[in-house]
Amino acid sequence: MKKIDLHIHTVPTISDAHFTFSLESFKSYVNEAQLNAIAVTNHDVFDGDQFRTIRHELGILALPGIEVNLVNGHVLVISDGKNLPDFQERCDLISKKVVAIGDSVTYEEFEAIFGDLRRYIIIPHADKSPAISGVTLQKIAPFVTAGEVDSPKKFIRAVKDDDKFPPVLFSDTRIREDRNKFPSRHTFIDCGELTFEAIKACLSDRTKVALSEKDGNRLWPVFLDGQKISTGLNILLGERSSGKTHTLNRIKEAVEHPKYIAQFSLVQQDDSAYEKEFNAEVQKKRSIVIEEYLAGFKSVLDEVIRVDLHANEKSLERYLDSLLKSADEADRQDAFSKVKLYKESEFAVSEPTTLHELIESVRLLIENAEFRDIIQKHVNIEGLKGLIRELIENLRFKFQENKKKKIINDLIKDVKQQLALRSSSIPVEDINLYDYKIAQEKVKIFLKIAEAIRVPSIISQETIQGFTVEARKGPYALAGEVKAAAATTLAYGTAFKKYDQPYEYLQELLGIEGIVPSELYKLFTKISYQILNSHGAPVSGGERSEFRLLQHIIDAKDYDILLIDEPESSFDNLFLKSNVNKILKHLSQFMPVVIVTHNNTVGASIGADYVLYAKKELGVMDNRQVTYRLYSGHPSDKLLHSVDGATINSHEVVMNSLEAGYDAYKGRKNQYEIIEN
Repeated sequence: MKKIDLHIHTVPTISDAHFTFSLESFKSYVNEAQLNAIAVTNHDVFDGDQFRTIRHELGILALPGIEVNLVNGHVLVISDGKNLPDFQERCDLISKKVVAIGDSVTYEEFEAIFGDLRRYIIIPHADKSPAISGVTLQKIAPFVTAGEVDSPKKFIRAVKDDDKFPPVLFSDTRIREDRNKFPSRHTFIDCGELTFEAIKACLSDRTKVALSEKDGNRLWPVFLDGQKISTGLNILLGERSSGKTHTLNRIKEAVEHPKYIAQFSLVQQDDSAYEKEFNAEVQKKRSIVIEEYLAGFKSVLDEVIRVDLHANEKSLERYLDSLLKSADEADRQDAFSKVKLYKESEFAVSEPTTLHELIESVRLLIENAEFRDIIQKHVNIEGLKGLIRELIENLRFKFQENKKKKIINDLIKDVKQQLALRSSSIPVEDINLYDYKIAQEKVKIFLKIAEAIRVPSIISQETIQGFTVEARKGPYALAGEVKAAAATTLAYGTAFKKYDQPYEYLQELLGIEGIVPSELYKLFTKISYQILNSHGAPVSGGERSEFRLLQHIIDAKDYDILLIDEPESSFDNLFLKSNVNKILKHLSQFMPVVIVTHNNTVGASIGADYVLYAKKELGVMDNRQVTYRLYSGHPSDKLLHSVDGATINSHEVVMNSLEAGYDAYKGRKNQYEIIEN
């Protein structure tokens, strides 16, 4: 197995924070990480002179490359290095096109610049931001060697999925002079002699890429010194002050997106502050419930905000008054009022909203890559392209038609104004009676919905390991509750007096200086949450902490690793065994989990995949100085090993850490047997 890192930056560009390159740092990195091959891949730049120096000094296989801003994503292009001047020329063309933040090249430009893409190792960002996607991914897919991910969790997921590119995990590091710590993100390939061709062949075969040298994808070197953890469930044991929390912090720093649940962090201390924090956390995590439930009301409200019934009534009154007066003076018309344009109505101009939506929907069908097979099974893509062309032509016609109508309306309005100035007859006021009636109907619908959403009821229920989260709606009782929901310092007392009259309440809200119209939908019904235990009763303080722990563990699925420091310090054994262990075991099937524990309920019952043991030792050869050493191995191993070759008896470790020693364990066992009998 060979260890490689094909994503390394040595030149600061517009896509990087500034740094100063150091060749000595590069050498240190290669030696510490024990790399067998590297590639230099700077953003949209290739420095041939610098690369030649690097290749000469490192003493391992070094390949020239570039990381290209391709449409909305990044892709690594790595050459065999046999013709550096040619590669330099091609990269210079990329550099000329990407000169400012946000610049990129199209796929057509990319292909024209690099020519035959089969000559290169092509590695797009796959499950890593910014990823190559959509039509661009479809075009480049035939030439892709592997797909880059940014965590072991995503690597494991991709290597098991035949529909994904073979995954690679690289450091994406900047080699700078002030850097003394480097990430431990590398890929092992099952390869004999290291050549460009051999690397390309291995990377394109998912059976030949791995996270570790000897243990495939079951173990992963989390630190640069070679210390491994399981890609599944790990327990970290050790006495007090032996370096367990320090080890967790090191892992936290080594992984880009960790979820860290610190010791005692979820335990209730100050009652009022804790309850406020708890409620805010529950509401934040379930804000989507509010958004989904109120989505329909929000769209209605957005329409009604533009309706001014008072102005509409005034307009109708003016129309009727002018119509009656005009009728009275019908026999006294002068030459100006007899002109046809004097009484001409303006053209109705409607925006082609539906046409816009249709075009966007058809475009999505044409460009969608994820469900392309299903779409093509039922709809002909060429037919869709013909449809979108005709819709766009229709849209252009509508646009031109509306433009003409607006010009004519302006002329009519101008002529009528000029005639009105010269005529003694009273002109009839303009009004769109259709719009007037539609506005009234909109308000009626708004009133019905506004009343309905204030009726108390449960709008959602979610069950989490015996707990139930209820979301309820109901009316606001006080102006202070409205203010809290708005999360502003504005005064709502005057507006709240009209709360029972939804339309008048809306007008009062709109009259508040500084109000945000897009947030008004939250101020018509109060959404509250209640957590119930397995008996259907509101949770106690301790149960609230249990719920928070479960919630934080479940949320970890959105991270790359879960780290928990001594959960037994805050929770009872039965809860840990029946709830926490079950979730952690399930979660560890998809991502690495590391638990620090002294408790046999967690440590012995959870069924860990890997054991870590932190120990503080006094050295003999170094004047009895304190040394912190980390041992590790599988639960079934007789001995645990450190990276420097030291060993320790695993049975002794488990007994001392989880049972307070073998004698104490036997004593408790005898006591339990006596009680049982």
